[in-house]
Amino acid sequence: MGGLLDGYPRGPAYDEMFGADGLPHPHMRALYDALQLLTGEDLAQRAAARDRSFRDQGVTFSHAGEEWLFPLDLIPRLIPAAEWDVVEAGVVQRVRALEAFLADVYGPAEVVHDGVVPRTLLTTSATFCRPAHGIRPRNDVRIHLAGIDLVRDEAGVLRVLEDNLRVPSGMSYVVENRRTMARVFPGLFLEQQVRPVASYPGRLLDALRRSAPDGVNEPVVVLLSPGVYNPAYFEHAFLARKMGIELVEGRDLFCDEHVLYMRSLGGRQRVDVVYRRVNDDFLDPVHFRPDSVVGCPGLLNAARAGNVTIANAVGNGVADDKLTYSYVPALIEYYLGEKPLLSNVTTYRLDDPDVREECLERLDQLVVKPVDGSGGAGIVIGPSASDAELAAVRERVLAEPRAWIAQELVLLSTSPSQRDDRLLPRHIDLRPFAVNDGEQVHVLPGGLTRVALREGSLIVNSSQGGGSKDTWVLTSTPEPASEATGPPAFPAQAVRGTTPDRGPHDDQPQQ
Repeated sequence: MGGLLDGYPRGPAYDEMFGADGLPHPHMRALYDALQLLTGEDLAQRAAARDRSFRDQGVTFSHAGEEWLFPLDLIPRLIPAAEWDVVEAGVVQRVRALEAFLADVYGPAEVVHDGVVPRTLLTTSATFCRPAHGIRPRNDVRIHLAGIDLVRDEAGVLRVLEDNLRVPSGMSYVVENRRTMARVFPGLFLEQQVRPVASYPGRLLDALRRSAPDGVNEPVVVLLSPGVYNPAYFEHAFLARKMGIELVEGRDLFCDEHVLYMRSLGGRQRVDVVYRRVNDDFLDPVHFRPDSVVGCPGLLNAARAGNVTIANAVGNGVADDKLTYSYVPALIEYYLGEKPLLSNVTTYRLDDPDVREECLERLDQLVVKPVDGSGGAGIVIGPSASDAELAAVRERVLAEPRAWIAQELVLLSTSPSQRDDRLLPRHIDLRPFAVNDGEQVHVLPGGLTRVALREGSLIVNSSQGGGSKDTWVLTSTPEPASEATGPPAFPAQAVRGTTPDRGPHDDQPQQ
């Protein structure tokens, strides 16, 4: 009987299972041995159990206008403890620097006066929000939840690909993936010492409560969703249920005298913290898009008056603008006086005429991205693009150089992934999530490993047809938590109902 990994084809990318000598990496040996005992039939049975579990729990996402089960690959990605320590420290460092940057650019802008970044970085950014200038949030936290995307290059080095500081998606899938894997592969899971992830919705709620306005001891926290037609609606409902808070839409809220209220059966109820999953442009029609029906008029004025906290803060997009990304190593040194622990992917600023000219000469070798894009939208991967696609992106870069960056192509690492009754290499990335409670930045141990399901594809975003893997951070010190049952930390309250026939259509991308 052959093993599932017999004949596993190795490519030029770094492989998460096998080293250059063809042997499993030391931390992968136990998993490798366990997988070799399985047959294709075993794998099919466990895949069926996974699908039943996801169907029962309604773990779905919207893609191409249809609702799909969120794709979870059965083979986990393992990260040894020592490597995770570096990732965790690097993500914390990055979030601290970006928090300092946001406080600065919406305040004195010393980073501009000191010449670390040009003023045009702010004035030309589509996501710099002038109405947010001067708003100082409670406990000085603007990034309550961050998703920092990492990729491993051909040499095995983890690098930051981009920062997501507005409405990063995926924490719910981390928790659900773990719950399902613990049930589908109970023996495999128990053989490893894996750090738990189930408590992180509670960690996020704690951070939101700590950000409540001064004098509020028992804050009312709500999750503001665009509604059932949003691609990430499952996550909105999941997090609201796990945190025991109300899931609301814009029509459930109103402002009176710069105070935010929620409509309820008992009358108006004051709201202290809004965890919003609505993009800035749609959040408050008084200041942003006047045609928005998914936000709440007057919300930003209530925040400016100090009567409500918006999480993540309005205007965070200027810090995850991909042109700002190219300055983050300098920002870490400027604000923290430290060397970056995680390196960026080599990035070129196309608003520089000399750099632009050089990049345009080798577009077929580079990855070109819009600076305000998310979900993989608008990316052109030079080596796999057609002549027509390269010509089109060249025209767009020349027409608006500030709107684009170019990066050296990173051949993302591969990991064994199920394809019918075989395991084949597929490219992956990693999105660790960080929660900032004002005193400490907590990094979810593992985060969401995203996987490109098509052979050779480097696009891992679920909105572009990608899937996910459970990410196991190994430890020699077991932590008390039951992944199978999840965290009962907060009472599950009834999630505020929404009626599909009244919900607004909305296709805002989630990060």
